[in-house]
Amino acid sequence: MNIGNVSEQSGLPAKTIRYYEDIGLVQPSRRENGYRDFAVQDLHKLAFLGRARSLGFSIDDCRTLLSLYEDRERSSADVKAIAQSHLARVDQKIEELQALSATLRDLVVRCHGDDRPDCPIMDDLTRSDLRRRENIPLEQPSEHW
Repeated sequence: MNIGNVSEQSGLPAKTIRYYEDIGLVQPSRRENGYRDFAVQDLHKLAFLGRARSLGFSIDDCRTLLSLYEDRERSSADVKAIAQSHLARVDQKIEELQALSATLRDLVVRCHGDDRPDCPIMDDLTRSDLRRRENIPLEQPSEHW
């Protein structure tokens, strides 16, 4: 199969397929004219990679999972360990996003959104971590901003 066929069947853009080839995740054979020639097994690998990436697995995780996919003697414990580690990262990110959402929600609620210049959102944005860490006094914004 050529890259267009594999792209269509796997749901991955040709550019992504070329990238996966460049980093060694798939290794299609080459025809005499130099064009890639994907086997059915390559298509399965690409579909596997597409699904793994859609679940947020890193390229390194995908490389490991792909090697386990190809290993008929694999231990499901190895696969589970990778998934558990990824799940822990996802859960941590969710916690961070929930905290971010709560902060933004609070700022939006506190902002009157009217014609007055005072705004809790702007106040919060001007209190950067740098100023808090360095004990730099808060100043009014300069007219050169």
